[in-house]
Amino acid sequence: MNENSFKVVGKNVKKIDALALACGMPSYTDDVKIPNMLEAKLLLSPYAHAIIKDIDTSEAEKVPGIKAILTYKNVPRKFYTTAGQGYPEPSPYDRAILDNRVRHYGDFVAVVAGTSIKAVNEALSKIKVDYEILEPLLDFEKALNKDAPIIHPEDEAYLPIPALYKPKKNLVAHINFEIGNVEKAFNESDYVIEKTFYTHFCSHSMMEPHITICYFDDKGRLVIRTSTQVPFHVRRIVAKTLDIPASKIRVIKPRIGGGFGGKQEIILEVITALLAIRTMRPVRLQLSRREVFLIGRTRHPQRITMKVGFNRNGKINALFMDVLMNTGAYGSHGLTVMSNTGSKVLPLFNKIENIKYDGKTVYTNLPIGGAYRGYGATQGYFAFGVMVDIIAEKLNKDIIQFYKENHIKEGETSPVFKILGEGRAGREMIIQSCALSKCIDIGAKEIDWYNKRGKRITDGEWVKGVGMACMMQGSSITDIDMASAFIKLNDDGSFNLNIGATDLGTGSDTVLAQIAAETLSVDIDKIIVYSSDTDLTPFDKGAYASSTTYLSGNAVKKAASKLKEKILLTASKWLGIDKEKLNLQDGFIIDEKGSKLKSLSQIALYSLYQKDQEQLMAEASVHSIKSPPPFAAHFAEVAVNKETGKVKVIKYVAVVDCGTPINPKLAEGQTEGAVLNGISWTLTERYIFNEKGALLNTSFGNYKIFNAYDLPEIKTILIPTYEPTGPYGAKSVSEISINGPAPAIANAIYDAIGIRFFKLPITPEKVFKALKEGRKEYYV
Repeated sequence: MNENSFKVVGKNVKKIDALALACGMPSYTDDVKIPNMLEAKLLLSPYAHAIIKDIDTSEAEKVPGIKAILTYKNVPRKFYTTAGQGYPEPSPYDRAILDNRVRHYGDFVAVVAGTSIKAVNEALSKIKVDYEILEPLLDFEKALNKDAPIIHPEDEAYLPIPALYKPKKNLVAHINFEIGNVEKAFNESDYVIEKTFYTHFCSHSMMEPHITICYFDDKGRLVIRTSTQVPFHVRRIVAKTLDIPASKIRVIKPRIGGGFGGKQEIILEVITALLAIRTMRPVRLQLSRREVFLIGRTRHPQRITMKVGFNRNGKINALFMDVLMNTGAYGSHGLTVMSNTGSKVLPLFNKIENIKYDGKTVYTNLPIGGAYRGYGATQGYFAFGVMVDIIAEKLNKDIIQFYKENHIKEGETSPVFKILGEGRAGREMIIQSCALSKCIDIGAKEIDWYNKRGKRITDGEWVKGVGMACMMQGSSITDIDMASAFIKLNDDGSFNLNIGATDLGTGSDTVLAQIAAETLSVDIDKIIVYSSDTDLTPFDKGAYASSTTYLSGNAVKKAASKLKEKILLTASKWLGIDKEKLNLQDGFIIDEKGSKLKSLSQIALYSLYQKDQEQLMAEASVHSIKSPPPFAAHFAEVAVNKETGKVKVIKYVAVVDCGTPINPKLAEGQTEGAVLNGISWTLTERYIFNEKGALLNTSFGNYKIFNAYDLPEIKTILIPTYEPTGPYGAKSVSEISINGPAPAIANAIYDAIGIRFFKLPITPEKVFKALKEGRKEYYV
């Protein structure tokens, strides 16, 4: 099958919310006016590591308009995880609602709610805190040393699932496995190369900061209106932490102004809900941009040592990947991100018979790592992609041919699939769709690879180079993720589609509506979508792990197919024609000759008002038993200024196999956004700390992200395949392309100036220094 077989799927259907978005009409979290709503703000720690010996709020409480002040003294000492993951969460319960120990600069000390921001700010200034300053742990490579400061000495911290967790040794997680005999294979190799790579902190930088509004409805139920990717996880975690029945909580996810994984966290919901309970009034808590940098989540920094043994004929005998990951002050996603660094990278070269992986995640007194687009694979592919370039050069082989010889292909598998999943064992899987070799060839032609590679074309101070890298990702988490959908037929022939899936601005509401419309053979404007309300929509695990199109799409297709059968059965009884001789087409019941017999509106009215009345509706749930990977080949052309060290990306080509692109334009948009995100992380984004662990650059004025002005030429090419386990052949697309820029650009810089960079970001200062010092390799 291909996109030409479909009526709605594979077409550039306009986003169902496009006009409303363009006109500023959608209601975001903050676009409500609730009478008597209180404003809340957080008091944040000025130290990276300290004990709160005492906290005095007496003067703050006297400020007119102050209605509540929460500190560790007057809240339950209840530990939970902020990671919005499936239950039982594979992240440690190491966060107290409010604690007498602060573990990073910006950690929660107190929260104040009052009738105005002015009153709240005045009260915050009058809170007196007596700190005992402790030695901070700021170097994650020293976290496992015997004399390292312990970040979580408390007895309450624990991990709900079986895994290695030793908080009193700063160890959050440890995973290791070996396939074959790696040491023996190294000894038998003609060449052994070992390199160490470093990746860094970065902010999600979504436009809308974290915001939560909590209030009680007319039935006394707590309503949490919040900018989140995981409404059902929010309900479960708030209910459990505050000892409230989940039946007493409703979570509403309005429009979201971006997430990228940062809103897979329950950062504000617990404390805002507690303020609403204490005051019995609506409460609003929103982070400033500075606070987003300080207490929002980040991409986990990693140190990756990769050792590869191979022969002169190009056969890779052994690969050892050793990962040390910095989770910061709390262990959010500390097990699963580190798992993904191996599980999403190692299967790409499935011909390697001897593989060893050792991954450790550690605590420090630095900002908290969390879910971020790419989710560990981004860090892993930087190391892997550069190593492949190094090996190909050593063998005097074109890296393009080397990838084509070694990458996994249709009908093949990898033992890594079964051994390593996301925080647990994985599942065996045979690749059923893969066009990576085709992606490579098309990308090479588009970038003009053979005429530019190794040429070092100069133009004054500038010298050009090209580089490339390949990658794979996944589509949902096997044996963990579940999604569901509900759909009903209305009396005008339209359909209500209720889904728990969360649209972050990615267009998933549109994509899921296309899948429903395709199944029911109607135009997309006949599908009315309502999503992400724990009272009104069925369960969905949320928007993460590249699962929405694949997993939620399968649930929608299954529910729509069941409803289609009910519609045809009703028509069969009414018309006296065998159901197998009827079908749906363009909003009508048709017979074998294609004659239109009844409209969907007529069928709905018949079923609702005439005989054997019933509401024609259906629901379906789907859980992941496969996670078919999308594949991509990325090519970068850069120019490096030999006098200043500045790197310009001239052209970037991303060629992607995402199965059937349900909406090609939206898939292209996801790819281009991921590419720009990755370029920015590779070249400019970084956190700057002082010697005490305080973050110094907490605004977009001094934290540089790429914007429209910096945009290089980006060419996105989608190569359709058909994934038999996906809805209409679809796989995921949103994450994979953030994994390409770091290795592709690093390889292109090497092609231009002959210097390998092993630590991100690759800033002008680093390039300038490496050039002046005549380096061939640069690790700083």
